Amino acid sequence: MSKTAILPIDVQFGDCDPAGIVFFPNYSRWMDAASHHFFVSCGLPPWRAIESLPGCVGAPLLEIHTRFHTSVTYGERIEIHTRVEEWRGKVFIQQHRVTRGDTLICEGRETRALCLRGSDGRIKAVPVPDFVIAACTQRADASTDKELP
Repeated sequence: MSKTAILPIDVQFGDCDPAGIVFFPNYSRWMDAASHHFFVSCGLPPWRAIESLPGCVGAPLLEIHTRFHTSVTYGERIEIHTRVEEWRGKVFIQQHRVTRGDTLICEGRETRALCLRGSDGRIKAVPVPDFVIAACTQRADASTDKELP
């Protein structure tokens, strides 16, 4: 079971369109930040230091899907709840749930690959190392047997 990290966001006036609602690309930007925040909160280095992991250069985004449920405006605080939904060899799927209190604002899924730079200088996907998976997972609490939100 994946750990869950929560990234709070204070919505600013500049995040909104002329109608006063958050301009949709900002959710992608915030989810990307939440992805990075997730790995750091699991004890792994930030992307700028990812090369300290054996052979790694980062986890580029391959695909993103976002489903919007309601809008947000400036002055509101939202939270992005991020976890790894699935590990698939060289790629992994991250789930993001954006909430305002108990209200679900939107849901996003990102497919990312763990990559390294080969001797020819090209970046290629590699199997996600066991130590990365171990850092990002936890055992279910036997007393509650519940997953995190």
